[in-house]
Amino acid sequence: MDLVFRTLADLNPFLRRCLRLSPRLAYAGAIAVFIWVAARCYIPGQGFTYLLEMGDRQNERYLPELRAMNHFELPDSYGYDAQFYAEIAMRPHLTDPALATAVDDLPYRARRILFSWTAWALGRGDPVQALKMYAVQSLVSWVALSALLLRWFPAASWGNFFRWGCVLFSFGMAHCLRASLVDGPSLLLLAAGMALVESRRPWLGAAILGVSGLGKETNVLAATVFAPTGNSGRAWARSAGRIALVALPIALWLWALERMLGTTSPGQGNFASPFSAYFAKWADSLGALRHEKPFLTAPQNIATLVALSVQACFFAFRRRWKEAWWRIGATYAVLMAILGAAVWAGYPPAAARVLLPMTLAFNILVPKGGSWWLVLLFGNLNVLATPDVLRLPSPQSYRVVGPGDLRMVAATGQVVEPVFDERWYPPEHSSFEFWRWSDGPSTLSLRNPQRFALMVDIRFSLRANDVRSISITQDGRVLWQGLLHNHVRAPVELRGIRLEPGDTVWEFATPRPGGPGHGVVRGPPLFNVRNMEIDVLSRADP
Repeated sequence: MDLVFRTLADLNPFLRRCLRLSPRLAYAGAIAVFIWVAARCYIPGQGFTYLLEMGDRQNERYLPELRAMNHFELPDSYGYDAQFYAEIAMRPHLTDPALATAVDDLPYRARRILFSWTAWALGRGDPVQALKMYAVQSLVSWVALSALLLRWFPAASWGNFFRWGCVLFSFGMAHCLRASLVDGPSLLLLAAGMALVESRRPWLGAAILGVSGLGKETNVLAATVFAPTGNSGRAWARSAGRIALVALPIALWLWALERMLGTTSPGQGNFASPFSAYFAKWADSLGALRHEKPFLTAPQNIATLVALSVQACFFAFRRRWKEAWWRIGATYAVLMAILGAAVWAGYPPAAARVLLPMTLAFNILVPKGGSWWLVLLFGNLNVLATPDVLRLPSPQSYRVVGPGDLRMVAATGQVVEPVFDERWYPPEHSSFEFWRWSDGPSTLSLRNPQRFALMVDIRFSLRANDVRSISITQDGRVLWQGLLHNHVRAPVELRGIRLEPGDTVWEFATPRPGGPGHGVVRGPPLFNVRNMEIDVLSRADP
């Protein structure tokens, strides 16, 4: 890869000057991009719960303390795995009957207990704080991993930067970040264990790898690093002891789960006959490539399949049994062959993150120079799909707080919410506040899905691009009126608002330049509502 950069530099003087800059700037820039993306996933009032991929169709199953807190839910979705591990973090007592209802396949999820425990401990046993800690663990783990990987990819060359970046921004890692999945933090522990082994502290490394198996059970495959490379009896005894130390934590935990829950679950469809699910994924992806118009996910799936196939072939055809990282990579290449349909199916395919240790070992071991840069390039082709999975949350222009049983109808999942008419622009937000522009006179409907009236307090600010008068009325009654000054916020606090079942309509009146206007085509933005918070207090008196 360094040869490629040097060749390009020879062809272009400007590029040559740019490449004289230290690669350290590229490392710093990549981390800055990550921090920017992570910050954009923060939603005021809801924190980083966007990363938990909770689905609104699961709402009625959620733990009571989760339903009562303000969190992000994907509309018309059943969500993804992190929501279950986060709920275990809120109530890590696995015999709690509420968990059996809230968590899909509790015996299977409970095998990966480590990061639920750490979130609970960091949250000091408070369920709400534990949920918040779980949501950010993947982000913190990524930063720690980016520092640890400098052991193998020091900031000394552009080739090292390419390998470092291809691990941290791989498709599988991006999926872990986007959905707070355990594979990313587990890779950090695996890398930490390997660093200790390379530092000639194999017993401590074995202990770390053993603990990592409680985060992701496939991490115990890294025990192959301790496979004996000599014939002496003493070497075999040491190897056996270290392998046993890696396997011991997960073995004890599975025994404990059997005692607590009466069963353990291997997961459905995780394994299959060699290469059957792999080739089925190829067939599905190529078929989708022919029929998707426009392309939706087929190119990303094919890029992932190409990258993982190149990585597996590297370990299959370049055998280096005495190299510890080769043994790990080869072990995961074997695992790739027997992964089942559940791991390859859908988008993003879970295989990309399950095989992250193979991706790391591949980038560490591919030789430098010669034509190996082509192998390195195609083995990391899935990085091209990373931007697609790192989707940022859509902005919201309000938040609703208060008791969960008042904010939401459990049977239908309907919630108290404001509904903006067509005169309002789409919502916008920064990392710390949110707002919505209007082009002039407009309406806002406060929707109460309950069969009874609610009492609420409503707080927000108004801000305009000029000096203008504005009033808010409900059924002809003035709730608030005032004069807005250019870019100066006017706080509005309306207490004791009664919301009858259905819609309570507010009218925002303000002069529009050039007359009242007609149709649904919006004019220039004139004022905005910022940081609207609806605090649901209680049922209203009859």
